[in-house]
Amino acid sequence: METCPDCRQIKDIALNDHRFELIDIGEHVHNLKQFLALRDNNAAFDDAKRNGWVGIPCFVLENGEILFEMDELPIEGSACRLNGKGC
Repeated sequence: METCPDCRQIKDIALNDHRFELIDIGEHVHNLKQFLALRDNNAAFDDAKRNGWVGIPCFVLENGEILFEMDELPIEGSACRLNGKGC
């Protein structure tokens, strides 16, 4: 999301990296709905919700695992598509 400082930093790093698909949830209501469905139905976001955080940036790996820190990514085989189907 463009107004999120952490997201802007991730975008600068991942923009030209083919291993990532960047999805801005503020760009279109469809993207926001996809994200909210993921967030509302996945335990990985429990801590974020409990603390009043949005839960972005987040990384959805091909295996469905959700991570919140870029340095936790197993860069090979990672994906950043909300539906978890990979790049």
